[in-house]
Amino acid sequence: MSSATTSTPSAPPRREALTDPGYQAFVILRAGFTVAPILFGLDKFANLLVDWPTYLAPWINDIVPGSAQQAMYAVGVIEIVAGLAVALAPRFGGWLVAGWLAGIIVNLLTIPGHYDVALRDFGLLLGAVALARLAQRYHGQRQSH
Repeated sequence: MSSATTSTPSAPPRREALTDPGYQAFVILRAGFTVAPILFGLDKFANLLVDWPTYLAPWINDIVPGSAQQAMYAVGVIEIVAGLAVALAPRFGGWLVAGWLAGIIVNLLTIPGHYDVALRDFGLLLGAVALARLAQRYHGQRQSH
């Protein structure tokens, strides 16, 4: 007995979507901005990649409660949540990551010797904005095909 509902007709449009360079860029950015914030967020608890507290501007350390390492724990949680937001809702998560990166840039610009990292993070901010815009374009792409 044949079913009226079949997945065969959806295969060609899905294949077309996967060959669209814009959609490919969206998938790449979504994967990158999901994985990177989660990994860097987790590393705030281990300091394996770098001694994260050294990237906290003294004036911010003076206004947040606790130590710089404790502030990094909070930063880590925020970054993990941002990565999950990108995974689950990239139209929102892309803007969340962009905003977070803007805050990081302000922090870094107030620490002499960290301007190169601030410039790198500006490039990442542009990538997060591109992700948010592409997510707007491709919102629901998988569901509609």
